[in-house]
Amino acid sequence: MGRGRSSALAAAVAVVCAVTVLGAPGTAFASAGPAPTPPASASPGASPADSPTAPPSGSPSTPASPPADKDLEAVRAKLDKLYHDAAVATDAYNAAEEKARKQSAEIVDLARKIVKGQQRLDELKDRAGAAARAQYRTGGLPPAAQLVLSDDPQQFLDGAGRVLQGERATRDLLAELSRTQKDLKKYAQDAADRWQRLEANRKAKASAKKKIQQRIKTAEELQSTLEKRQQERLERLEQEAALKAQTAWLDTGVLKEISGKASEAGREAVKYATAQIGKPYEWGAEGPKTYDCSGLTSQAWAAGGHPIPRTSQEQWKQLPHVDVKDMRPGDLIIYFDDASHVAMYVGDGTIVHAPRPGRTVTVAGAGSMPILGVVRPDAG
Repeated sequence: MGRGRSSALAAAVAVVCAVTVLGAPGTAFASAGPAPTPPASASPGASPADSPTAPPSGSPSTPASPPADKDLEAVRAKLDKLYHDAAVATDAYNAAEEKARKQSAEIVDLARKIVKGQQRLDELKDRAGAAARAQYRTGGLPPAAQLVLSDDPQQFLDGAGRVLQGERATRDLLAELSRTQKDLKKYAQDAADRWQRLEANRKAKASAKKKIQQRIKTAEELQSTLEKRQQERLERLEQEAALKAQTAWLDTGVLKEISGKASEAGREAVKYATAQIGKPYEWGAEGPKTYDCSGLTSQAWAAGGHPIPRTSQEQWKQLPHVDVKDMRPGDLIIYFDDASHVAMYVGDGTIVHAPRPGRTVTVAGAGSMPILGVVRPDAG
């Protein structure tokens, strides 16, 4: 292997190895799953709202006092806000992860093209060099000049065709050399561009990850200040709020209009999703042991034979929309104005979903959260 080929191969291997390292578990850029919870001390840059129970700077750490019972509704609202913010950040993390996967694959593909192109360029240069050496051995005269100087008419006639073929071959060789060099330059530029995007996504993931961890940590710290009876009361308040929202939704009469039957793919998706009931929520997870909301729905529809976007926001953007009254089991209900949560409709006014950290995949009322709209992965 020549020096040019060896260096090109080494460069491409370096690119592939770098991408592999960036995607390896344990790096800031790597896993789709969450990292261990950071130490209990406040994260750099966190505001008092992020760590409401943290002691003042310089004072000894003391357990925070539980809130008054009359403040539990405010606590519930704050927890809802914290977990909603964590869900938004999780969607951003998952989107960056999805882009990073594609960009890593593109970089590896470009590295292969660079290696192949460099090998072809070396081969073409070898051929051009061989032609130059042959011309040198014949006294430096091009074949056409040698032909004109020949005294043998038959030799002239026999060689004319070979000269024309040689000229065409030379032009073709030079043209391919030029094309190959341009291709290599373009591949190198594309690889550099994708590398920059990959780095930008790494930073986006790191930022989203930090926000997720901060919000969950703050929520857990807030919940840890509650006495057992207050935690039980808070859970009842959550259930009452969900029931109130579901009752109001049902009182609209919408369920009387919903009569769609699941498609074959929809039945498979529902079967998969309901089989996950009881498994823990984990941000960034796509199963098989833990899920976040869009991890559950995307894997369920993959099982149904229709791969869909990874995040709830992209599911809302890319999948066909249907009216709520026309939805059928298997359709996905997107919640909140920012499309930060998704669940699967399973019929009779109910959904299966992965709610939030600290919860498990469960069945709930379809109207228990503010509905943004409905999408159908297998429309048409």
